[in-house]
Amino acid sequence: MKHQRTLTYFISSLFLLLFCVSVNAQNEEDTTPVNDTIVIKEKYGLRVGVDMSKLGRSFFDDDYSGFEIAADYRLKKRLYIAGEIGFDEKTTVTDFLDVTSKGSYIKAGIDYNMYQNWLNMDNMIYSGFRIGASSFSQNRNSFTVYTTNQYWAPQFTSTDLEEFKGLTAIWAELIIGMKVELFNNLYLGLNAQLKIMASETEPDNFGNVFIPGFNKTFDGSGIGVGYGYTISYRIPLYKKDK
Repeated sequence: MKHQRTLTYFISSLFLLLFCVSVNAQNEEDTTPVNDTIVIKEKYGLRVGVDMSKLGRSFFDDDYSGFEIAADYRLKKRLYIAGEIGFDEKTTVTDFLDVTSKGSYIKAGIDYNMYQNWLNMDNMIYSGFRIGASSFSQNRNSFTVYTTNQYWAPQFTSTDLEEFKGLTAIWAELIIGMKVELFNNLYLGLNAQLKIMASETEPDNFGNVFIPGFNKTFDGSGIGVGYGYTISYRIPLYKKDK
């Protein structure tokens, strides 16, 4: 009988020890950190597009034709180098002047994305800065000399074409806009631009009324504005962990 009680006590103690060891092992397993294996990748590459507003205006406005290619390249998570290159031709007609301006331009600078994307989204709400330069010509198609004596003396009008070549302009530009990914690597964008003239060459006897890339000069104030609607495609070169 004594041996039977001893055996029973030994078996009970053994089961209690095994139970304690099992519970302790489970607790240690529960407190072990689990590594997340899901990694979000962000796309880096060259994005190239066209300004649809210039194409649309060229189609509907008989006095204008233009084309612009825009591009950006992602350097860091929020920072891009960006630029535009294009061509404008615009005929401006007023009561006293008929002028055709035409030429090419280039703009270069940076964009900073202010929008925090969710998960694998790739949209932009951005602000940016550009330095722009234009080389253009002005054709004075006709002009009328204004006189204070409108009743008695006829106003002098000339229709002799005169061309002024080799004109240049340099300006700074602030830009704000957005780009939305419609489909994989395909983006729709819009932007607004505020331009500040730094230097320009002018034709003899009249000022520039339109500068390619800068747009209308607003009576020599040195301030210009612009806008754009772009369709662009990103060529993905590589990816980085988000």
